Amino acid sequence: MANELGYRSARDLFLACPAIARDMKAPATDRPPLEFCRALLAGRVPEEAITFCAYLLPERAAVWWGHECLRNLAELLAGVDLQLLAIVHDWVAEPDNPRHRAALSSVIDVSPITPAAWIVLAAAWQDPAFNMTSTGYPAAHAVNAGILTGLASVSLVDRFTVLSAFVEMGIQIVEMEAQRQSTDGSRLSDWSRRAPSA
Repeated sequence: MANELGYRSARDLFLACPAIARDMKAPATDRPPLEFCRALLAGRVPEEAITFCAYLLPERAAVWWGHECLRNLAELLAGVDLQLLAIVHDWVAEPDNPRHRAALSSVIDVSPITPAAWIVLAAAWQDPAFNMTSTGYPAAHAVNAGILTGLASVSLVDRFTVLSAFVEMGIQIVEMEAQRQSTDGSRLSDWSRRAPSA
């Protein structure tokens, strides 16, 4: 797609969200976003493709993507992370549901030292009900940290394969969001029911 989510180039995303420069070292280019993302994946620091995807996706979609990435690492996660992922799952499905907001609120003080704790933090940063904009970080920062922290638990032999699958999943969600926006900008995408597994 030539115009992923309103950004004609990677540089457009960097200009729209300057915080990305705190999380990435690769300079922005005039390449289309998904082409730039795939170039990052093939580059010297492929983890930056995760970072770029986290910032490219709309925030709620990025939280879902982080959830899905970590769900694919379930056997490597601690029990508390699995519980946190269940809370994120419910919140993404119905972010305005008071029960899901209460569950999220009860765990946002968890120190973000685990992968899923970062995804919980991303959900809270994204949700205006929690009034956490004073952190100065977008939800993408926490999604990026959660996914990369999860990837650190994958064996070195398998890490690039898993990282590549996560990036491709993120790209597919970007494409679904772009398609949804081009056909019906008023509805929320149902990517949370169609997101592929890594």
